[in-house]
Amino acid sequence: MTTSPELSLSSSRHEVASRVIEALAGEHARFRDDQEHAIAALCEPAARVLVVQATGWGKSAVYWAATAIRRQEGAGTTLVVSPLLSLMRDQVKAAAKAGLKAATLNSSNIGEWREIEQTVAAGDLDVLLVSPERLANPKFGARVMSALAGNLGLLVIDECHALSDWGHDFRPDYRRLSDVLQTLNPQTPVLATTATANGRVTKDVAAQLGEATVVLRGQLARTSLQLVSVPPMDPLSRYAWVVDHLGRLPGSGIVYCLTVADAERLTGLLAHRYGSANVAVYTGQLDADARAATEERLRRNEVKAVVATSALGMGFDKPDLGFVVHVGAAPSPVAYYQQIGRAGRGLDHAFVVLLPSDADEPIWEYFATSTIPVEADVRTLLGTLLAAAEPMTVPAIEAMTTLRRGSIERMLKQLAVDETVERTAEGWRGTGREWHYDREHYDSVVAGRRREAAIMRDYISGAGCLMMLLQQSLDDPDATPCGRCSVCLGDLPSPLAARPDPATVRDAQRLLRGGDHIVEPRKMWPGGAFGAKGRIPAGLGADEGRAVVYADAPEWREVVGAAFDNPAGTAVPPELLNGCLETLVRWKSSWSTRPQSVVAMAAAGHRHLLHELATQIGSVGKLPLQTWNPNRPVTERQTSGGDEAAAWRSALDVDDELRSFVADQAVLLLVDRTATLWPVTVAAAALREAGAVAVLPLVVHRQP
Repeated sequence: MTTSPELSLSSSRHEVASRVIEALAGEHARFRDDQEHAIAALCEPAARVLVVQATGWGKSAVYWAATAIRRQEGAGTTLVVSPLLSLMRDQVKAAAKAGLKAATLNSSNIGEWREIEQTVAAGDLDVLLVSPERLANPKFGARVMSALAGNLGLLVIDECHALSDWGHDFRPDYRRLSDVLQTLNPQTPVLATTATANGRVTKDVAAQLGEATVVLRGQLARTSLQLVSVPPMDPLSRYAWVVDHLGRLPGSGIVYCLTVADAERLTGLLAHRYGSANVAVYTGQLDADARAATEERLRRNEVKAVVATSALGMGFDKPDLGFVVHVGAAPSPVAYYQQIGRAGRGLDHAFVVLLPSDADEPIWEYFATSTIPVEADVRTLLGTLLAAAEPMTVPAIEAMTTLRRGSIERMLKQLAVDETVERTAEGWRGTGREWHYDREHYDSVVAGRRREAAIMRDYISGAGCLMMLLQQSLDDPDATPCGRCSVCLGDLPSPLAARPDPATVRDAQRLLRGGDHIVEPRKMWPGGAFGAKGRIPAGLGADEGRAVVYADAPEWREVVGAAFDNPAGTAVPPELLNGCLETLVRWKSSWSTRPQSVVAMAAAGHRHLLHELATQIGSVGKLPLQTWNPNRPVTERQTSGGDEAAAWRSALDVDDELRSFVADQAVLLLVDRTATLWPVTVAAAALREAGAVAVLPLVVHRQP
């Protein structure tokens, strides 16, 4: 990592770069501090440049200007590695404004790949944008790099903090870029850009780029943003706060949530108050077309707010975004700074509001550890792959183990970088290469993330100027009090000071309790200790079910605590009974057949709770009831799915009385609590084998 004398552009290069800057930012736009230096550096052979500048500073303008100059001077195509489809779409449009011909290869335009690759090979494309995940695909990466062979004019690594596992958004696929760097013509310039790198991440990324990397780092304060931290409240009340205050916020904006479930719940509440045309949800579960359409609606101010997860983050550019609200603090000040940077880019003033709750802490801990491989889980995954006679798909691995699908996918990406697994057309296979668990390194990464969480606690408590805390977390040497945040002013701004209306809280609770969570039945047997492997026969499977409470649903928070945490013999909350009955009423229109009897199974051991609920449900529905409890406790998430399924099969005896009770009956299977659904799956198969014509699961609390 080096500093260098400030470079300047020759008159001819300056003319080209100025033309690009004006096309992007207006005819009177001029270079910002360090922009000309960065562009000039990239015009030199073998340049390695790392730009760490505030959101909205104009980092993309640097590589468009450098590309325009280099293309004019005969250089090849610029390759931009960009992490998000939304970001790539924005960049293609920005490149066109700069007079450059750009295209992207992504999952939404597969039909165009051949033509684009031919254009690249012919040298007729100025800019090609790809995701790190796409480039990490061996066949795809080899094909793209082959088309660029000997004709790569500039490599750009956007949002490069993701290269470092010290960063807030580390992605294993970014590590594949080190392979690209190794195969580059040494004379090819490389630019890496980010707004969210502290000193340690900057040093790590610079080391990966090379010893001669020039680092251009600027002041990170955003003078247009007024930061506000509202005193903590319970999760349901902060939903109500957003409902009450959205109309008081200026212009249009983004409401960030920590989870997909939160985003979907809050969108429904806002749509109820403001109309569905005025709000939209944006998560990673939407397809590419839906995300693009939502982004455009927000840009055109056709919606008041988009309620989003972090899927709408890096690179989304709307200069007049009037506010960003966080329903739950991001797990690190660096991630928070990156997200609030969407607001106020072209405005003199924008609100940034944080609505914290004690419910955020478990989510922070999950984020702190979720990308860190658990040694036992990795060994299980590798052992499963190496023992398999043929490559395995992710669903097959999930069925054979107790590992969750998301965890499997993350581990496979990390192991692929280490070359201990590889992806084939048929699935994943182990390479046999030894894997080493670097405990010391991983422990230090987690410790660093927990230190960042402590900074967010200081932010929430108002321990100091909010902007200064964010700057300090990014090692900005120019961090000073901003004079306009809620800490500096000593109070909340008047439009945001009111607490949520209690009536709004009650309305939110009522509406959210009226929603349903579908329990999709498992389709595959796990094999292993269970024996059976492959698709569950139709005659043994459960019907689609329902869960009364899903995960940490805020509308049920107090009720779940009262129902599941209190000792046996205490009264069951009437709200939970009503929730069960109302779920059944809503569900009955889609039943394959009406239940004729109730079987209550306390999978998690809450026998008193389940008996009380089942008795009331049976009474209201005039259905006979049979209690069916495991003959021994079974712990969910054992060594493998096969082990757990086998344990449930052993624990669930179907005696003659139960066999007679369910014969020729459509059974409502009432289960107290489960995360894996193996108790539901095994129980349903046993009841079907005993003669039940259908099994409809109703889970009181479905854990994530």
